[in-house]
Amino acid sequence: MRTSVAQTLINPFLHDRFLHILFLLGMALSLFQPEKIVQFPQFVDWSTIVTLIGLLMLSKGVEISGYFDFIGRKMISAINNERYLALFLVGAAALLSTFMTNDVALFIVIPLTITLKKLSTLPVTRLIIFEALAVNAGSLLTPIGNPQNILLWNQSGLSFIAFIMQMAPLALVSLLALLITTWFSFPPTTLQRLENNEGNPYRKKLLFSCLMMYVIFIGCVDSGLAVYGLLAVMLCFLLLARQVLIRIDWPLIAVFIAMFIDVRLIVGLGFVQGAVEQMGLLPPMGVYALGIGLSQVISNVPATILMINTVPANALLAYAVNAGGFGLAIGSLANLIALRMANDREIWLKFHYYSFPFLIGSALAGWFLLPLVAM
Repeated sequence: MRTSVAQTLINPFLHDRFLHILFLLGMALSLFQPEKIVQFPQFVDWSTIVTLIGLLMLSKGVEISGYFDFIGRKMISAINNERYLALFLVGAAALLSTFMTNDVALFIVIPLTITLKKLSTLPVTRLIIFEALAVNAGSLLTPIGNPQNILLWNQSGLSFIAFIMQMAPLALVSLLALLITTWFSFPPTTLQRLENNEGNPYRKKLLFSCLMMYVIFIGCVDSGLAVYGLLAVMLCFLLLARQVLIRIDWPLIAVFIAMFIDVRLIVGLGFVQGAVEQMGLLPPMGVYALGIGLSQVISNVPATILMINTVPANALLAYAVNAGGFGLAIGSLANLIALRMANDREIWLKFHYYSFPFLIGSALAGWFLLPLVAM
């Protein structure tokens, strides 16, 4: 039994190529800054890590409860048209991300989508790609939709409504483009139900416990007591479903920790520091291009943190880093979460087939829309 548990925990780390790349990059960067090795724990945003672990556990708990199977069967019965079901799920992901943040929206939508793979012939891999794009497009609308907007909103001095009005043009264009692309990417065919779509009744006790712990955990996070919330969640699963603690994506946690460290090491390089000091001297187009480019290299949240010290937290920067969430998977942490949860190696290449056109389209649209809002 112990050997089986150890293999379940260790094997995913051994096969995670993205984690290996981040680890090797960190080792290479450390050769130039060996004195910073002792600072690695300080480089990590542990509140983000704790929040991510808690959400992973809770979403896995709901999955193990069997509720996604139950609701998935209901959805297939109500909407058995591939195009309409795709539009519904993509729209739901976008809507949820406007007020629940993009990562939380994914923890709700993607496990449900994966369940539909067992119940029907729905092309789940393609749908998850569109859901990842949807949370990026939807979350850019509001100050609380994603981490970079929270930071920009706090620094800008805008009211909640004023920030939404600032972001609305880019959000509307991005969402409209996404819905049109979804319409043409999923045919109006009737879904074929698979033989196992009857399933079993879900475990109500585990489901309700997960929902209750979700409320408690989010409350703890909002109160700055995320660690205590995580301990409560872990205790709950120790009593009700210990397999949850084993089966969550622990390598994803390691990926986020490695990314925090690698980004700080990159920023610590001498030539990078010199470039950062020159950001404030760039013309608007230079700032816009830099925000998008940095998002592609270090992700849009670190790019925002890096630029906001020398560039005003205005629409120019907000449009740049939000458009930069498209393109490479690393452009947004939500992309990484979605693609990792899909558990399909082929999805990484397929994602970029759709994401790069959205990067180009959003970047161009954002630049031409900026005159409509105050820069």
